[in-house]
Amino acid sequence: MIEQGASGRVAASCRAMMLGASLATIAMVTPASAQEAPPAAEPAPADTAISPQGEIIVTGSRIQRRDAASVGPLLTITSDDIAKSGSASLGDLLQKLPSAGVSLNSNGTQGTSYGASSINLRYLGGAEGSGNRVLVLVDGHRWVDAVGQRGFRDFVDLNTIPMGMIDGIEVLKDGASAIYGADAIAGVVNIKTIQPFDGIRAATRAGVTDKGDGAEYSATLNVGKRFGRASIILSGSYYQSTSIRTDDRPLTTTSLVPVTTPGTSPAGLYILPGLANNAYFGTAPGFAGTSAPVALNGAGTIYGTGASADNAFHTAALPGDYYNTQAQGIYSAGPSKRYGFYGRFDYELSDSVKFRVEGLYNDRKSDQLFSPVLLDIGGTAGTVRGFYIPNNQAFNPFGTANGVPTANALAFAANSAFRIRKVMSDVGNRDNVQDVETWRVAGGFDGSFGLFGNRWHWDTFASYSKNRIETSALNGINYDNLYLALGNPATCAATAGCVPVNLFGPMTADQANYIRFTARESNYTELFDATANATGTLFNLPAGEVALAVGYEYRRNRGVDNPDPVANALPTYLNGALYTKTTVQTRTPTSGSYDLHEIYGELSVPILKDSPLGQSFDISLAGRYSRYSTVGGKATFKAGAGYRPIEGVLLRGTYAQGFRAPSILELYQGARQTSFQGTDPCNGGASANSGKPGCAGVPTGYNQANYNLNGLIPGVISGNRDLRPETSDSISAGIALTPLRGLSVTVDYYSIKIKNAIAAQTPTQILQLCALRGGVFCDLVQRDASTGAVLNLLQGAQNLNSIKTDGIDATVRYDFRTGIGKIAAVTDVSYLGSFRTVAPDPATGGTIIDNRAGKGDTPRATYPRWKGQASLSWDGEGANAVLRARYIGQTTDVVNPVKDAKTKAVTYFDAEVGFDVSEGKARFGLGVNNLFDTQPPASYANAPINYDIYTYDARGRFLYARFSVKL
Repeated sequence: MIEQGASGRVAASCRAMMLGASLATIAMVTPASAQEAPPAAEPAPADTAISPQGEIIVTGSRIQRRDAASVGPLLTITSDDIAKSGSASLGDLLQKLPSAGVSLNSNGTQGTSYGASSINLRYLGGAEGSGNRVLVLVDGHRWVDAVGQRGFRDFVDLNTIPMGMIDGIEVLKDGASAIYGADAIAGVVNIKTIQPFDGIRAATRAGVTDKGDGAEYSATLNVGKRFGRASIILSGSYYQSTSIRTDDRPLTTTSLVPVTTPGTSPAGLYILPGLANNAYFGTAPGFAGTSAPVALNGAGTIYGTGASADNAFHTAALPGDYYNTQAQGIYSAGPSKRYGFYGRFDYELSDSVKFRVEGLYNDRKSDQLFSPVLLDIGGTAGTVRGFYIPNNQAFNPFGTANGVPTANALAFAANSAFRIRKVMSDVGNRDNVQDVETWRVAGGFDGSFGLFGNRWHWDTFASYSKNRIETSALNGINYDNLYLALGNPATCAATAGCVPVNLFGPMTADQANYIRFTARESNYTELFDATANATGTLFNLPAGEVALAVGYEYRRNRGVDNPDPVANALPTYLNGALYTKTTVQTRTPTSGSYDLHEIYGELSVPILKDSPLGQSFDISLAGRYSRYSTVGGKATFKAGAGYRPIEGVLLRGTYAQGFRAPSILELYQGARQTSFQGTDPCNGGASANSGKPGCAGVPTGYNQANYNLNGLIPGVISGNRDLRPETSDSISAGIALTPLRGLSVTVDYYSIKIKNAIAAQTPTQILQLCALRGGVFCDLVQRDASTGAVLNLLQGAQNLNSIKTDGIDATVRYDFRTGIGKIAAVTDVSYLGSFRTVAPDPATGGTIIDNRAGKGDTPRATYPRWKGQASLSWDGEGANAVLRARYIGQTTDVVNPVKDAKTKAVTYFDAEVGFDVSEGKARFGLGVNNLFDTQPPASYANAPINYDIYTYDARGRFLYARFSVKL
């Protein structure tokens, strides 16, 4: 279901995008003991859940079994691993895994996270940093989708899950749609909550960078009590971080893109027809003309009266008029604060039936500080056109109000090419603020019964959860009010509250307040989920028990987006088909929902055990049928096998079909304006790009940095109600070796192919296709014919032909005991063999292939072929120490004039020491993350922040202390 409205330019852009999209498609830090699932001969990991019957539940299977070995690649992270990881958040922990791709992990100003955090395995997220092809579960159950500053989202925000409730994590790195349902194409992350206990567990952590910024403080408190047949758990979590500014790190202080002409600054940049060669003012030919704009002599300059007014201005030139917006107090990482509460009550109704109810509340506050509005208005020039300044406006330096005779006074008409560009420092830095609340209530029953002479386990579970965000976008500009304030003084005087505004000098507080605009918006997502499962033994074969799991799930997802009604209204005075009422980016109000019914079955069959043909051979089979209210029904299947020819050797492999229906966001997202980060391949104009047909007509000397927001690309994003479901085929094959006690080696190959993949081209890809091929590929790019600047770029979700990726994961782990304690070493490596998108080519009828492996030439999309992590730890009597390393391999960069077209490899090192206190009841630790203060490799493609914020960490050396206690 959908209800949405549309108006003006956004609606027109949405319609054009749907047509154009059919034409122009494209073209953890290693924990001390985190490990792959061990072979059966080894004991189960400490965090594996064990039922009263002694069976073990492992992510990747619904069947309870005593054998914890997985036929698929499974990574287990225990509570002790989390404590020693050096990470204060769930996202920070998971995103350091070598198998993790580009994920939302920054609260800065150069991305789209807006305080959210995601996990994107295998780089398969459907949009920038999205984790919508990874299924995030909590105790095997689904979690509500995220919300955001500019509309709801279609992945789980890890910052809505309080750290205090987490006891361990399992990461299944292959497809599992047949077992868990849609979205599990790239893998499954199952977060395991704390189980009933007696006592008090508390932990706190505080840290700060060696520059004195980016401070973090976190604390958790868990209280548990078991009494009779009942138990209760209460958990509280708190986290706070402070900001890091772009001008506090050399890499992020200045954009890598060279400045070739004077840009926007608080001193303004003015093109004023009639001022050149003016006898009254005594100006030179060309003064304040199109090719020689003028600027105030200083941001606080007050112009003189009469004929001396022009003396306050000079022809803008470099280096004197260079202005760096990156150094204006904006955030590289913004502040964030969150707190959460979790409670759980368990009760044994009888010896065979238990009841469980739980509740959660989490609140997150975050904000991102941007530079002030970069105003660009004019008559027939500028980004926003149709303004005028009469010769009697109160703050026209060249008008009658400033003592200029009427015969000599200048007016700047709406049909003249005047243009004013100015950094609106008097209005203040733009600030996006989020307040996200998460509620969840859940309950269920579980028990056992006899069937076929065996004990079977059953459970039912239902949950309702909601994410809601209230957002503010402070210090924008109201164009309607600015129009009145610059226009006819009589009209302004007759309009309640109107205050004439000075764009030729410092503003007063009243002037800034009159044109200032703050947008206030909200959106929310809801999830209702109900499941029923049963598992047990059907019968026995010579090699063991044949086990079956069956179940049913009903789910309903809903998303509602309520943008600011003022910002989305048509302007009163400007052309509503071209311009908006304010500087706030508009979007269409949206409401969408879907529901589905699913049934599944899973079978585990032992074929061999202690046979001359091998020690064991087991197969697992699973099937699931899902029926969506939006796209109909689909069945998926999965098969896996594990073969142990001899002790210490496990050969394993899986084949899985995947299915993902379009999300509410992908289907129903209302058209919204945005500013894309990307590089325009037509910089320099047509003459400098003679081999690019799509650059024809772009004026010589064109530089995107001189337009819009310092070169950001204005555009529109929208959902697509014509999307079809995507399907996938996943293969994994590997070997697990345990040749020595304490030594394990795993090597796994994976291959995933997604058909009818739902994705959107990046802005850089759209621009490159337009430039290199021209014709229909330019239907998504609208340029200003006179300046060459991009006026609008259309981006929307679409079904590509396919996405295919493959690679290898390898882990080596060795631990042993010595006279001074236990020593453990872990190395975890991931190799990305290929990541290829295939899309139709409308020009030739063929296909366009883009292989991203090893590339980093688009913003916030780095695909290194090699990633790895390693740790070396020592646990002694009352003390421990760990050294960690994380490696991110080299990638390409765009060809550019300031550096080579490569993004260098980087290695981060961390270290921590810990001590037991009070006979092991408490523990104290000191640590350093990024021991050698390694900065991210410079990336021209990611200018102006100059590095991929979703892959690297710019905070530098970080010192912390932690303390925990168990009573």
